[in-house]
Amino acid sequence: MCGIVGYVGNRQVSQILLDGLHQLEYRGYDSAGIAVANDGEIAIRKTAGRVTDLDKLLEANPVNGSLGIGHTRWATHGETTDVNSHPHIGGNGEVVVVHNGVIENYQSLRTSLTELGYVFRTTTDTEVAAHLVAHHLEERIKLGDDADDVETCIRAVQLSIAKFKGTYGLGVIFQNFPNLLIAARCGSPLVIGIGQGEFFLASDASPLVGYTEKVVYLQDHEMAILTPHTFDLLHRDTGQQSPSIQTIDQVSSDSDLGDYPHYMLKEIFEQPTTVQNAMRGRLDLDEATAVFGGLNLDPQQLRRVDRIVLTACGTSWHAGLVGEYLLEEFTRIPVEVEYASELRYRNPPQTDTTMVFAITQSGETADTLAAMRECKRKGHPTLAICNVVGSTIAREADGGIYLHAGPEIGVASTKAFTSQVMVLTLLALYLGRMRHLSYQAGQRMIDKLQQIPQQIEKALECYDVVKDISPKYAHCNNYLYLGRLYNFPVALEGALKLKEISYIHAEGYPAAEMKHGPIALIEEETPSVFVIPRGSIYPKVMSNLEEVKARKGPVIAIACEGDEKIAEMADDVIYVPEVDEFLQPLITAIPLQLLAYQIALLRGCNVDRPRNLAKSVTVE
Repeated sequence: MCGIVGYVGNRQVSQILLDGLHQLEYRGYDSAGIAVANDGEIAIRKTAGRVTDLDKLLEANPVNGSLGIGHTRWATHGETTDVNSHPHIGGNGEVVVVHNGVIENYQSLRTSLTELGYVFRTTTDTEVAAHLVAHHLEERIKLGDDADDVETCIRAVQLSIAKFKGTYGLGVIFQNFPNLLIAARCGSPLVIGIGQGEFFLASDASPLVGYTEKVVYLQDHEMAILTPHTFDLLHRDTGQQSPSIQTIDQVSSDSDLGDYPHYMLKEIFEQPTTVQNAMRGRLDLDEATAVFGGLNLDPQQLRRVDRIVLTACGTSWHAGLVGEYLLEEFTRIPVEVEYASELRYRNPPQTDTTMVFAITQSGETADTLAAMRECKRKGHPTLAICNVVGSTIAREADGGIYLHAGPEIGVASTKAFTSQVMVLTLLALYLGRMRHLSYQAGQRMIDKLQQIPQQIEKALECYDVVKDISPKYAHCNNYLYLGRLYNFPVALEGALKLKEISYIHAEGYPAAEMKHGPIALIEEETPSVFVIPRGSIYPKVMSNLEEVKARKGPVIAIACEGDEKIAEMADDVIYVPEVDEFLQPLITAIPLQLLAYQIALLRGCNVDRPRNLAKSVTVE
């Protein structure tokens, strides 16, 4: 969840580290800090708060040097304080460490190190890593290793990480080695950027844009040893490795705010483009089907599939629920949607004809990665629906489908959700045409799909209405979100968006389930948001709405343009274009995203950096 940056080369490092931390702040923003080596000393500047607070600290107390590491934190162990901020010192200052992940056995390691005389100043698990490396460095020197030999430092790190249980992405620098940076990975992503006489380290590729196009994604149990002119890659089990160099083609403007006040709003308004990108090159009009180049399964293998498991977390799980409706309707294949955090510890019956899809924006979600690995271990075809090229899940899956949504910086996912739903719709078309879906039905689906970007563009016009009605409801502290069939997952997603960025308690339900308990919550200060576009069960959802109105509950309705009946029943209506039922989630999600955004603004919340959350959940 935390963000790590590092640099070794000939440039002044402070600004490089700060720029990188600003790029990575979506991964965690409880505190931030940097460590810079210069003239046999390592200067540390760190503070609780945002990277902008670190900017101010460095303006008052600058540091100089050409080797450094930085960190922006999402707290796992220890409160958010200056002292708990990274980087952390090991021993008497001979080692400095930044860390992403969780060292699960840190307490026993801490006890052992305390008995050896090491003094702990923080309540973090990371300080254990720093002291442990310092301890093994001292032990190697006592055993006769040369204190001035890089191999001594490498061995100290190797001995330390061998004792860790859990996950880690580490950046380590040494007081007596002003040109040495060591990075190690197990479960937490790290990327090496390759320059001319310089190397970069980061948790993902975004801080490297503008500095280099060549990157190496570290694999689990790999360690990178970096100096200004050398890059050695070691694997725990196989020793020296040849780096697999890849190219990043992201442009920096993808991460710029432009004229928008927040990334979330920018990304909401990017959805006509991102949904179009998810479709681009994937529609075969001649065969009335979809086209995927990365599934790595031939048609015969795909026809043998008799069960599909979709596994994900959070917003991606909601997209998976939409996918369940789509795939079962158009392919007639039984589908299950599993929380990845549960699937990784379960042993459900799955045969060799079960296909597993891991759905993830970042490609680094710890639970989703673990669930995917478990399914692969059991021999199931395991594919990914992912946004980030080069991410761990994208690399380890047997095949998959990229979203092509571009960087999603806002912590609350928006454009990734609709892109995931679009990809799942295309997948339903593809597998459906392999089975029973007729040519004419495929043509009709394609025709409707091609209209969706323009209809999303039109749906975004509801923002003025959202801004008008939001002040009426921003003071409320409980919400119900209700929908049926394809719009039940949309209700769940709308409730999640409100919770994430407005800190309001909200629950999503199938509208008909309201009378089986949640109706007890209805009161004048509890709005119900009904997702009620025209469709096969529109009258049924209208009856559920009337049950709320009979109990004096305020109703906000998401409805199709021209629906005059709903205007008579609901307190406020947000209209969206009318589309076929199977495409409704791509449209009805838009006003719910905007509603959450606007209410968060009115409540004074930080939309892009909501409390306690981070974008990429790389810890369990």
